[in-house]
Amino acid sequence: MSLTPRRGRFLVPLLLLVVWLGVGGVLGPFAGRLGEVATNDQAGFLPRSAESTEVVEAQRAFDQDETLPVIVLWTDQEDGGRVRDRQAAAERALTSLAGAPGVVGTASPALLSRDGEALEGVLQLRPDLGDELPRALDHVRAAAERVPGTTVRLAGPAATQADLSDAFAGIDGLLLAVALVTVLVILLLVYRSVLLPLLIILGAVLALALACAIVYLLADHDLVRVDGQVQGILSILVIGAATDYALLLTARFREELAGHQERHSAMRAALRQSWGAIVASAATVALGLLALLISDLTNNRALGPVGAIGIGCAVLSTLTFLPAALVLLGRAAYWPAVPRPTAGQGIWRRVAALVDRAPRTVWAASLAALLLCAAFAPTLSSKGVALDETFVGDVPSVTAQQTLARHFPGGSGNPTVVLADADRLDRVVAAATATEGVASAAGVTGSGRPGDAPLVVDGRVRVDVTLKSAADSDDAKDTVARLRTALHAVPGADALVGGYTAQQYDTLRTAERDRTLIVPVVLAIIFVILTVLLRSLLLPALLVATVALNFLATLGVSALVFEHVLGFGGTDPSVPLYGFVFLVALGVDYNIFLMSRVREESVRHGVRQGVLRGLVGTGGVITSAGVMLAATFAALGVIPLAFLVQIAFIVALGVLLDTLVVRSLLVPALVRDLGAVAWWPGAKALTTAAASD
Repeated sequence: MSLTPRRGRFLVPLLLLVVWLGVGGVLGPFAGRLGEVATNDQAGFLPRSAESTEVVEAQRAFDQDETLPVIVLWTDQEDGGRVRDRQAAAERALTSLAGAPGVVGTASPALLSRDGEALEGVLQLRPDLGDELPRALDHVRAAAERVPGTTVRLAGPAATQADLSDAFAGIDGLLLAVALVTVLVILLLVYRSVLLPLLIILGAVLALALACAIVYLLADHDLVRVDGQVQGILSILVIGAATDYALLLTARFREELAGHQERHSAMRAALRQSWGAIVASAATVALGLLALLISDLTNNRALGPVGAIGIGCAVLSTLTFLPAALVLLGRAAYWPAVPRPTAGQGIWRRVAALVDRAPRTVWAASLAALLLCAAFAPTLSSKGVALDETFVGDVPSVTAQQTLARHFPGGSGNPTVVLADADRLDRVVAAATATEGVASAAGVTGSGRPGDAPLVVDGRVRVDVTLKSAADSDDAKDTVARLRTALHAVPGADALVGGYTAQQYDTLRTAERDRTLIVPVVLAIIFVILTVLLRSLLLPALLVATVALNFLATLGVSALVFEHVLGFGGTDPSVPLYGFVFLVALGVDYNIFLMSRVREESVRHGVRQGVLRGLVGTGGVITSAGVMLAATFAALGVIPLAFLVQIAFIVALGVLLDTLVVRSLLVPALVRDLGAVAWWPGAKALTTAAASD
């Protein structure tokens, strides 16, 4: 039986649909399996060239592989009580844990605090425990609780990592569910259609399944690293991008259906008019993310290719699965609404009339408002956050650390590690002890007992330095800087300073360097893409300047909200960089959608009418896309970590500002005021084409 021409036209869409549904069926489970190849071990994300990273490598020569310390803290069950007479029992509890699951090496002695109200012991755990870490900590807690009359708390890196893993638990299901429900509700409100929202969401889910499968394969072969943050951002990025691109395509298809009786020709016209803007937008975001590869921080470099893969899958789904599904459904995809190109454009006609009537007033007022917000951007602190601000809400490791700091030096149990020449041990210890902010310093012995001979390996010794301030505090980072200055000045010591605080300090310095390097690279990438797409030099420069200003305005508002509303003392060093990459790359998306339409209309009707028609034609769909993307990123706020809450707020606010102010008012008014000059040096070709039309 041969296919008729009419039936044959549906064969390709049907095959594409079958292929994508097969992709979803086979690869769908990988969306829930990224956690199997993800790691939340922060030691794996250190700056490549930092001094603290050198220390991690050099420690292996001491037959002291990297470990994960857990600090056991005992306090009396009655406030103000004494635990002095329970020190022997605490010693026995620590000793009993030798050989317990995950425990390596010898436990420290149980030390009594100076105030006599707390006991402290340190155990070393294997850093590769993964999902077994909570079980290992349960063994430690069970043994420690055998000390009568005490309250046991667990602090230190191991306890923190366990709480991080708990915060990311269920990220695949919870985050995805919140994001998809949010998108579904907004789509239903915008389109008032039953099938179209489900179709767009299905396309986004299929894109996510493909992206997760690719990332899983790469991570399983150690080609990329994935942690909970990258995992969560990937889900949000794919859903948000796929939805954005789908809205642009479905809006053009709806317009063409209103003017064409035949669905195939309508889809061909919709693809011809929208694929360039969609691909250019996707390329902007993907290349902006890939610019993170020049970062010296491993987690930044990991996000680059992972995010680019997600964007590629989103655009592939939009340009293959969605057209196939829309062609098969035709007008039924919009049921019960009737496809009309003028639907919902009333408000945008009024906005366009305002821009046409007083362009200079509109862009001047918009610019002034953004500059006022941007004035507060320098007040946003990105020097890192203390442990008690890492999590949103109370978690056990934070409570334990706060209790520890009340009874012991802040850096107790989490020393700064110094490696130096053995012949200069005494001078290194003396220089370290004399450094402001240092509580004590001592060489590490071969037996592990104070006073014994130091352990010497290849002429090098290790010195553990206990800081007075908490290991994650700003004061501790300042102490590390002073310590490095003092020890580097010891002749012949060849001292290296590492450990947890030094790693935090190096991460901060590296993040600052990354921002200085990556920001201009991303802006240059965006400028080149806009120049190729719009065939102009002046307009791309204006667009890049407006999205950069929007980013600064967003940081200014965020600084005020974080400090005065949400109570954050600062942000992680990577937050401004992530915010910049997402906001600038995604913000240019909407300008690409708008200005590609403006150029299309200008060729037919002249520059003035092109601006007005482009604004009216894209106003509804771009605003819907902006609201959708903002709501999708806001879903990151369900993960109780300050880093993700801050990223969610910055991107959501920035996208809304870009959609409602920059793209709707500032850019159209600027182009309307400049006229054909805005398209320099291609203005002549544009006006000639319009005149000959």
